[in-house]
Amino acid sequence: MLAAVIVAVALGAVYVPLATSFRIVLSRLPLLGRMVEATWTPTQETIIVSVRLPRVLLALLVGMGLALAGAIFQGLFRNPMADPSIIGSSQGAALGATVAFFFGIKAGLGGLTSVPLFAFAGSLLAVLAVYAIARVGGRASIASLLLVGIALSSFLASIVSLLMVVSEDRMHNIFFWLMGGLGTGNWDMVLAVLPFIAVGAAAALLLARDLNLLMLGEERAAQLGLETERFKWTMIAVASLVVGAAVSVSGIIGFVGLMTPHIVRLLTGPDHRFLIPGSILGGGLFLVLADTLARTVIAPNELPVGIVTAFFGAPFFIYLLRRSRQQTA
Repeated sequence: MLAAVIVAVALGAVYVPLATSFRIVLSRLPLLGRMVEATWTPTQETIIVSVRLPRVLLALLVGMGLALAGAIFQGLFRNPMADPSIIGSSQGAALGATVAFFFGIKAGLGGLTSVPLFAFAGSLLAVLAVYAIARVGGRASIASLLLVGIALSSFLASIVSLLMVVSEDRMHNIFFWLMGGLGTGNWDMVLAVLPFIAVGAAAALLLARDLNLLMLGEERAAQLGLETERFKWTMIAVASLVVGAAVSVSGIIGFVGLMTPHIVRLLTGPDHRFLIPGSILGGGLFLVLADTLARTVIAPNELPVGIVTAFFGAPFFIYLLRRSRQQTA
């Protein structure tokens, strides 16, 4: 992971040697920084510290968050096709960001602009709406959450499309945000996302054993002592906060949350005590590599990272569909 981060900060439109990049990063670490002699230029330090390092760390955190949420949702819904957008969080974030663009809202908070703030709020409101609609008689079944999530996502997507059509002058900004990208990544975003990913990962690791119980079915899990309704709400809240934080600073980046848990599951098996930490590390590594490719393959221009992840994710998704059909045939 550290090697991938160092390679990622070294590569770009202006190449900075790997050894120099490593020494610059090392110089910023507490205690170790005093042991490193500064032999690089101020320009190289600015490129690494102010531009590339926050972007790479943001890619690492977003990838971790999306893969973590994917692993949780796939276990919670017992559906291998579940991903972070399945209960409307991604489309809610998309609508929030689109509203910020559409009305030209400039107000920010703590170094963040209105777009990530509105995207985060939209994501949480969408999940709350799905849970409220799906809940009948004090409980929300898995099937109801899935169906309501899909329906609400389609509804929110239609509103996003409508706003794009009627706001031609801002369609370019909305379109590129929806394609996903980390080009605006900065230290404020890293510090804003970090607590959500850290707390979400810690909670998921603590509850991984209960997630294994739920995989046996709600009735069986309840017989074994799991309070299924409270547990489902807890896991949905954890995953939704993580997704909302990640999507708010990156836009819609597909397939990371879908395919990373599948790849890790092939290596570790279905036990969430190993699947969750493996997905966190795998998702972070995948998005760091994808973002590095996105900003170097046609340098000095760059591709939206969502294109790169979809380029590799779509064939894998087709593979999953074919494999699923072969197993049920």
